[in-house]
Amino acid sequence: MLISIENLILLCIGFFIVATLYSSVGFGGGSSYLAILTLVFVSFFAIRSTALICNLVVVSGSCYLFYKNGHLNFKKFLPFVLTSIPFAFIGARFRLQEHIFFIILGGALIVSALALILQSSNSIKSEEVNPNYPTYVTYILGAGIGLLSGLVGIGGGIFLAPILNYMKWDKSIKIAALASFFILVNSISGIVGLVTRGTFEIPWIEAIALIVAVLIGGQLGVRMSLNKFTGKSIKLITAVLVLIVGIRVLLINGLQINY
Repeated sequence: MLISIENLILLCIGFFIVATLYSSVGFGGGSSYLAILTLVFVSFFAIRSTALICNLVVVSGSCYLFYKNGHLNFKKFLPFVLTSIPFAFIGARFRLQEHIFFIILGGALIVSALALILQSSNSIKSEEVNPNYPTYVTYILGAGIGLLSGLVGIGGGIFLAPILNYMKWDKSIKIAALASFFILVNSISGIVGLVTRGTFEIPWIEAIALIVAVLIGGQLGVRMSLNKFTGKSIKLITAVLVLIVGIRVLLINGLQINY
């Protein structure tokens, strides 16, 4: 084991809370898994791999329930995933220097947190829909977010969902379903990219415990969202936490500023 039993228990509790909060709004929790793991794991290959596996577990269950309740429209989601899958694979194959990885991770966490804060404070009703966007916009969004997802080791839904909510692309529950599906395919693509590059590294004892924790939390969270839970306050609280950890990762792990 890489960490003590006591620390593993605390880590599982943290992952359970993250999975519950994030899955309630259609996310997998990858950004916060990464942030937490940087505090306990030394190898950033293990950090990326473990975060992707936990992401995959959460959104697999979410996608099943969204599909069962009629919220997954594969035809409408297809343009996003067609470009995101190859670009997530490309991003995951980059063997980044450790400080570069943490700079990208910290910046991505800060941007996603600010986007969630702005989205949460937006007074426009989320059920308003403006579907008149050219198809190429979805291809571009899928490619750009897919590449970033592969680079930092998350599924990308936390970047995609705020953009689509501002665009009023569809109803909030549909966007949550797309975010889960988007994270699912990008997590799989990212894992394949890590494996083929030889950078897939999993501490299995810790990973199995974390998988159980996020599976339970993820199922609890997605059921909350399907029962008309708005998630506005949860997104705001989560955004503040991610912002704090993102700043810490950027300054200490990336820029190596000690204070």
